[in-house]
Amino acid sequence: MTPQRREERMAEWWRGAVMYQIYPRSFLDTNGDGIGDLAGITARLDYVAGLGVDGIWLSPFAKSPMKDFGYDVSDYCDVDPLFGTLDDFDRLLRAAHDRGLKVIMDMVLSHTSDRHPWFQESRASRGTAKADWYVWADAKPDGTPPNNWLSVFGGSSWQWDTRRQQYYLHNFLASQPDLNLHNPDVVDAVFDAVAFWLDRGVDGFRLDTANFYLHDPQLRDNPPRPPSAGNAPDVPLTNPYGRQYHVYDKSRPENLEFLRKLRRVLDRYPDRMTVGEVACDAGVKRIAEYCAGNDLLHTAYSFDLLSPGFSAAKIRGAVTAFFDEPGGGWPAWAFSNHDVIRAVTRWGGDSPAGASAALAKQLLALLTSLPGTPFLYQGEELALPEAEIAFEDLQDPYGIEFWPVFKGRDGCRTPMPWQHDAPAGGFSTGKPWLPVVPAHLERAVSRQEGDPASPLAFARSFLRWRKTRPALIHGRASFFDTPEPLLAFERKTAGERLLCLFNLGADPARWTPPAVALTPLDTGAAAHGLQGRLENGSVLLPGHGIFHAVLDR
Repeated sequence: MTPQRREERMAEWWRGAVMYQIYPRSFLDTNGDGIGDLAGITARLDYVAGLGVDGIWLSPFAKSPMKDFGYDVSDYCDVDPLFGTLDDFDRLLRAAHDRGLKVIMDMVLSHTSDRHPWFQESRASRGTAKADWYVWADAKPDGTPPNNWLSVFGGSSWQWDTRRQQYYLHNFLASQPDLNLHNPDVVDAVFDAVAFWLDRGVDGFRLDTANFYLHDPQLRDNPPRPPSAGNAPDVPLTNPYGRQYHVYDKSRPENLEFLRKLRRVLDRYPDRMTVGEVACDAGVKRIAEYCAGNDLLHTAYSFDLLSPGFSAAKIRGAVTAFFDEPGGGWPAWAFSNHDVIRAVTRWGGDSPAGASAALAKQLLALLTSLPGTPFLYQGEELALPEAEIAFEDLQDPYGIEFWPVFKGRDGCRTPMPWQHDAPAGGFSTGKPWLPVVPAHLERAVSRQEGDPASPLAFARSFLRWRKTRPALIHGRASFFDTPEPLLAFERKTAGERLLCLFNLGADPARWTPPAVALTPLDTGAAAHGLQGRLENGSVLLPGHGIFHAVLDR
């Protein structure tokens, strides 16, 4: 890499920035309807900025019938009244920028709501101007769907429409028809929506289902996934979707050309970025492909570190697999988000509160030490566990479909607990759309404020310290050969080399590094009983221990 290109990369704000995901429905409700809103986010921006993050990702707030809680868009260029108005968004954006926070927003370009005017016109007849704006296909001679493609949310991904006497494609709910992005008029229309928000000043986009944009025009059947291959990493065992290799309904080679066209739109605006969500059998190899070079996505994340199974080998394998791919891309990593069981439960099980708090602190330090752009999910800084939701309180159609073996995504989407002794945890003066569970009230912001041993205090101190270490922001990484449950890697820039060492187990552990001189660094972990220490050339780590040091060879 040339010195000029290296300087350009260091100037890209998103490279190594810590992003904080906000699920608007569940952050703060200011009007008492039980659903969070944009004004609530604006009201809590001081809290967000005080964490030491660099920006926020807003989950969908565009106009929608909310069958999939905003991921079914009925108007790309307006705010749903549940969340406020465009003026509310503009106020939020200004307030975030005033605090030095970047703002990226969800864009759902692969599909719309069936209530979108485009779809209403498309389904009216085969002769309308937008007849080919969605993916329509004739039935087989026996009336069955065109092929064996399955919906992520259960059943066939084809829905019969009586008006057109054809099937339409939906990779998710039947109320989320897939756009036909082989049609250049559709591409122009969605790019106009992208430009609408860029003109408004948004700093970038999280691209929902970024590998679902293009389908195989021949509509060929997907091949079966043999039992010996195991289930797909991002699909519950209960879901037959995981029994196919999805080579024709997503992750098509043509998708890359669409991403290049999208990148050209972004490149007309300085300092903007895209992060793609890529759920695919190929995992990190696919995200490396999608952000290779300088003409595709800026960064992307897979579900490899959002899945069950917690080990040093898994984390080392995911990071190494990405950087082993050609293209020189930059990854994004997350341990929790609005689609998966919260990490302290998924990886920590039914650990006592103290142990899960220690795990949460370590996970935050680990995530933000890995090479890439880390995404924290609201509540991770509080060590929130997955909420237990009764069936009668479920809202997620995915969970309702596959209950009780798979309980859906509501357990990670419950409201933020702001005040432990207030109704609904201070989230709302009305009945919240999902319940606030007692385990979350015990970890409310009000419980942790002023407690120097709290997960919140650790998050603030570690992220503040991280900003002082250039190697943790944009440094290259190389891993040491360590036994489980130890994970050790070096982050290196021209002026700094750091050792990052983590004991992923609950019991104390010892590691003897190669013959190097180490200068331990104060990350704030000592105040939480998690700091490793040097002793006779070895590093002694407590359970869930953390150790950072300057490397001198």
